[in-house]
Amino acid sequence: MTDLPVTWNVARYLATRLEQLGIRHLFGVPGDHLGPFLSIMEEHNPEVTWVGTPTEVGAGYAADAYARARHADVPFGEVGVGAAAVTYSVGAFNLLNPVGGAYVEYVPLIVINAAPTYEQWLNYQAVGLLTSHMSQRRESNVDVYRQVTVDAQVISNPGLAPVQIDGAIVACLSERRPVYLEVMEDVWAAECEPPQGRLVPRKRPFTTKNKGMLGKAVGAAVELVKRQGGVQGRPILWAGEEIDRFRLSDHFTELAKDTGIAFCTTVGGKSVVSENTPGFVGVYNGKASDPYVRAVFQRAKCRIGLGSWSTSKNLGGEQSIGDDWCVAAREGVSVGASYFPDVQLERFIPALRDTLVAEFGRNAFAADYFAQAHADGLPVPESTAAYQAALSATDAPGELTYDSFFSHINGFLDTQIAGTGTRATSPFTLVSDAGFALLGSMNLRTVERAGYMAQNSWLSIGYSVGAATGVAMAQEKSGKRPMVFVGDGSFQQTCQELSTHTRHRLKPVIFVLDNEGFYGIEQMLVSPCYYKQEASDGADFYNNLHPWQYEQLAKVFGSSKSPMTGVTIGTHTELDVLLKRFNEPNDSINQGPVLVQVRLNRHDYPRALQYKIDENCP
Repeated sequence: MTDLPVTWNVARYLATRLEQLGIRHLFGVPGDHLGPFLSIMEEHNPEVTWVGTPTEVGAGYAADAYARARHADVPFGEVGVGAAAVTYSVGAFNLLNPVGGAYVEYVPLIVINAAPTYEQWLNYQAVGLLTSHMSQRRESNVDVYRQVTVDAQVISNPGLAPVQIDGAIVACLSERRPVYLEVMEDVWAAECEPPQGRLVPRKRPFTTKNKGMLGKAVGAAVELVKRQGGVQGRPILWAGEEIDRFRLSDHFTELAKDTGIAFCTTVGGKSVVSENTPGFVGVYNGKASDPYVRAVFQRAKCRIGLGSWSTSKNLGGEQSIGDDWCVAAREGVSVGASYFPDVQLERFIPALRDTLVAEFGRNAFAADYFAQAHADGLPVPESTAAYQAALSATDAPGELTYDSFFSHINGFLDTQIAGTGTRATSPFTLVSDAGFALLGSMNLRTVERAGYMAQNSWLSIGYSVGAATGVAMAQEKSGKRPMVFVGDGSFQQTCQELSTHTRHRLKPVIFVLDNEGFYGIEQMLVSPCYYKQEASDGADFYNNLHPWQYEQLAKVFGSSKSPMTGVTIGTHTELDVLLKRFNEPNDSINQGPVLVQVRLNRHDYPRALQYKIDENCP
């Protein structure tokens, strides 16, 4: 029997497992129950840096984005994971919202909740003595987290801690979703066995029954393509979130290349492959799509969704997908009204490629879908290249609108690209918040895989400001700079995270889209006809915000040691002057975070939402 080294305890064990996963930054808010873990981690695992944030919500958003950004870079077969640590109840309940978002959007997080001591719980059980952060229900924290994790463990026995920790982490890696570890304070320094081996994801076995179901699903999908006109029907692919979550971009690119089928992405799946990949049409988002993209997408006789989630923000304004669709996602394939369960996406995509090539020939579907639609008389640009060029056209100098702002940003980003084709790179990673920011930014050209990030399904406003922390720290070696687009209402939720940016000398560029202190997206969803009455100020009272002088926050959070720049703009001329400064290495704007207040008219909105007005406002 091996003697247990005194230096191995539960805190060191957990910190070592984080380090082995490639986690180099642990986000959170400290507390008395958490302190012992952090002290032991600093002593034994200095490669894991504690990143204290002003709020637990900000820590959760940072950990979420850290996992997403890391996942894009880890070797195939591995999983990029993020982690957040908080104190029992008061911290854990604040963190719950970001963890809920990570659960819904398949982001692997390890949640560490430092709890009162086992001794304190025994005192409560015997005499009813409550101490800090405790409630009368011992299971209150873990019960809540069971709703938004794939494994939740309460660790009160150091002898069982290694098994519990390892089991939860394996579940996190395998399911690509959050797990929860609640560790009692007096367990941290208690001895335990040292880690054995490395933890890896476990795959669901591929059985004879699975093979048969896969064959049926692929056969049904190919039959749909034939029934809908084959090559002449011009099918189109719709790449979604799971292409990223399960690292299937190579499989998808091979399918598009070998068949020649053009493709769109979902909003949440934007940049799952480089948008310089041949055949890319644009982002399809139902009625909220760019009108040209929607025209081309709808012209196809059948649509094949791969890893795409049917959510309101992927199908803007549409309630169903129809019997001319095939959608493979969430471990199953739907073809029209038929459903084939337990079909793994990583096997379906290459099998579909092989069968389509065998049936129709290599590259049989290759065509410029824009050119064909234009030749058929649809009011779209004459080619894909012409459409892409139009996205970057800037208006003549004048006041900014949502659409003209993003068009101008597109033009700027085009000038920052290094290299060509799918090997092109950009110095910026784009991060968008919910609402008008998301709908305005979804057509920004993104040349790199994983070059755009948004919380598209959960849609927790304020996500992007905390996410910028995680993106910057995950990509610190590459030097990429987060470029954030966030509405004023969203920004007011998480503005404290600017403190983390300045403290750690991060350099995000944050555009606060200020439409005169107004929840614009909420007004559009509840009463869109407000936007048709341009002279009206009769917005619903609850959508009004208190106006801030956003650019002045640079004085609040910045310092001589940690500089920050605040700017306010309202015209294309001012935006152009600002953007040129990013190309001047010695300009102070490039020494730290930049907060840009973008002044917009309260009655302005992205054209992606025009359908809401057309359908509701006669």
